[in-house]
Amino acid sequence: MRALTVNERIVSDDTDAYVIAEIGHNHEGELGKAEELIRQAAAAGASAVKLQKRDNRSLYTREMYDSPYTGRNSFGPTYGAHREFLEFGRAEYTHLQQLSAELGVDFFATAFDFASVDFLAELGVPAIKIASGDVRNTPLLAYAAKAGKPLIVSTGGADMETVRRACGTILPINPELALLQCTATYPAQTEELNLAVLGTYRAEFPDTVIGYSGHDLGPWAAWTAYALGARVVEKHVTLDRTRPGSDHKFSLEQEDIAELVDGLRRVRRSLGSPDKQVLAAERPAVLKMGKKLVAQRDLPAGHRLTLEDVAIKSPGDGLTPDRLADVVGRRLSGALTADADIVLDELVDGDAGRD
Repeated sequence: MRALTVNERIVSDDTDAYVIAEIGHNHEGELGKAEELIRQAAAAGASAVKLQKRDNRSLYTREMYDSPYTGRNSFGPTYGAHREFLEFGRAEYTHLQQLSAELGVDFFATAFDFASVDFLAELGVPAIKIASGDVRNTPLLAYAAKAGKPLIVSTGGADMETVRRACGTILPINPELALLQCTATYPAQTEELNLAVLGTYRAEFPDTVIGYSGHDLGPWAAWTAYALGARVVEKHVTLDRTRPGSDHKFSLEQEDIAELVDGLRRVRRSLGSPDKQVLAAERPAVLKMGKKLVAQRDLPAGHRLTLEDVAIKSPGDGLTPDRLADVVGRRLSGALTADADIVLDELVDGDAGRD
C-alpha cells in the first residue's frame, strides 16, 4: 500500500488529504504575519504550514545576488538584499515551530540548498519539501533523502524522464516520498494544470504517495486532484491577496483555506466504496420508481402467459422486469386479476396447471 508517514500521521489512498498551507515569503519578513498565517491555517484545518529556507550567500551567484531588484514586489535594492529581508533564522524558525506544535499543525520548509537541508534536519522538522526548481538537482535530492525525513517533491517544469530520474535518485535512499504534480506558472491557467498526470504518476510509481501543488486560483483543481488520487495537496496562503509580492495574488485567505479543506473531505466521502451496490438510502426511491411484472388483465388459472399478458408497472415491490423471459410461456397455477403480481412460485411449466 502506498503510504507516507509525517509526524506519526499516515497519508495514504484511504485517508483525507494532507493539506500543506504554503506561507513561503508571504509573511513579508515579519514574524507577526507568519504567526497569524499559522494561526489561520491551523484554524482552517490545514495539516501543515510551510516556509522556504535559503542560504542566500551560497545559493546565488554574486552577479545575481548583487543585481538591482526594484519594483512593487521588492523588499531591497538588490536581489540579495530582497531575499535576506525575507529570510528567517533559527530563532524565528524555533519560535514558529513551537507555535505550530501548540496549534496542532505540522511545521516544515522547502530546502533550496545543502545548508538549508542541514538547518531543517537539525531543527527536527517532520518533513522536507523540495521545490520544482530542484527536481533536476539530483545532488540536492540525494542529500535531502539522506536526512532521514519524508521528502515532498514538486515536479513543475519537468518531463517524465526528469521525474523518473528524481525518483530513481531518492527512492533507493529514502522510500518516504510524496511526488507532486505541479505547473511552474504563477498563477497557473486551467489548461496548464494537466491533472491527468496524477494517473500517470500513480501507475508509474505504485508505492509512492502522489499529490498536487497548485498555483491555480481557487480550490476546485485541488478537489479534482484528490478524486484523481492526490493525497498531498499544497496551496499558497496569505493574509491579503492584494498585497505586493509574486505569490499573494494566487494564494488562499483563511476562508478559502477552510473551503479547500472542507471540500477535500467532502470529495473523500463522495468517492465512497468501489463496490456497486444498492444503498439502504436508495431503497425508498427504488421502491417508488422501480417496476415489477403484473397481469395486464384478468387471467384464468392454467393460462399460458404471453408477452401481451404481462405489464410492467410501479411500484417496484415485486418480480423485476429483467425476469420477463422467466415468466413468458409458463402457466398460471391460479387465476390473476388485472395488476396482480406475477410470482414465480405460482407458475408451472408445460401442461401442468391446465384447467
